Amino acid sequence: MTHSAEPRAADPPGLALAPLSAYLAQHALHAPFAGGALSAELIAGGKSNLTYVLRRDAGSRSVGAAPGAWVLRRPPLGHVLATAHDMAREYRVLSALAPTGVPVPEVYHLCQDPEVIGAPFYVMELVEGTVYRDRSQTAQLTPGRARALSWALVDVLADLHAVDPVRVGLADFGRPEGYLERQVARWGKQLAASRNREVPGIDELHEALGTAVPQPQRAAIVHGDYRLDNVIVDENDRIAAVLDWEMATLGDPLADVGLLCVYWTELESLGGAAALTSAVDSAAGFPGQEQLVARYAARSGLDVARLPWYTAFGYFKLAVIAEGIHFRYLSGQTVGSGFEGMGGLVPALVRRGLDTLAAG
Repeated sequence: MTHSAEPRAADPPGLALAPLSAYLAQHALHAPFAGGALSAELIAGGKSNLTYVLRRDAGSRSVGAAPGAWVLRRPPLGHVLATAHDMAREYRVLSALAPTGVPVPEVYHLCQDPEVIGAPFYVMELVEGTVYRDRSQTAQLTPGRARALSWALVDVLADLHAVDPVRVGLADFGRPEGYLERQVARWGKQLAASRNREVPGIDELHEALGTAVPQPQRAAIVHGDYRLDNVIVDENDRIAAVLDWEMATLGDPLADVGLLCVYWTELESLGGAAALTSAVDSAAGFPGQEQLVARYAARSGLDVARLPWYTAFGYFKLAVIAEGIHFRYLSGQTVGSGFEGMGGLVPALVRRGLDTLAAG
């Protein structure tokens, strides 16, 4: 039985429900797409690719049909940096990691036709659990739970880096040789694409990173943006799913560790207001950065002596990302809240990157 008399749900920003519903009904084969009025809600928290929870009206699904809720990912609106926001790459890496021990959502369908909703997109499983985005959430944890969650986060990262790309069909997912040099060059180009003002020290940091590139110890599947609020945590404080694979490639695994260290610090102290926050709080029982790195080193077997370079590169990378978001915010092309502080965060990230590189 259907409810055709009900008004159609309003389209959220960046998602046209009528053509999406027609497309899914015609092309997608997975059971949850069948029948029913479609609605969508933009998930808050993301500052790049847009993520929506899709739902089918329960009253319009056939008896015994699968639960009508799943997730759709699409690129951001407006200004998009070259090579970023590739839906096919996200879909491919998630599919490849599905049979491994790395927890990822099941992916259902990839649409590369931008005519359907205005951009390519893919649809995946809705994983139940908690995404810890700020301290008000982690304040509810006991010290023991905070430590257990921290170790789980590090262990999953080390396990990802232990996956053989060839064995899971990702041998051509990236070019590990020269990865760090290309990364430094790439993020310099990304900065140029978003440059709309002078940021003191950012070119100095870029140049200093380029003259001191470490020699990688091994190639691995690199997530590219691994941090606490990019994972879903289950009720037992285990990692239920790792999200946001838009920057994944093959490269130096310590690049993930360096960026994780950046996010593990007190980002609020850099002057970014609510633009970028961390749910990590040492007062709540979370271990310090040194303990985090030691845990990773023990599990991965990698030498972390050159980690300050990777952490400084993490600051530079985050500064460029923040500058790109600031660019889109000024152009009125962002969706959601929390973007107004991004511009002020960039110079502080640059200063911290220069200090970290000098200290290492």
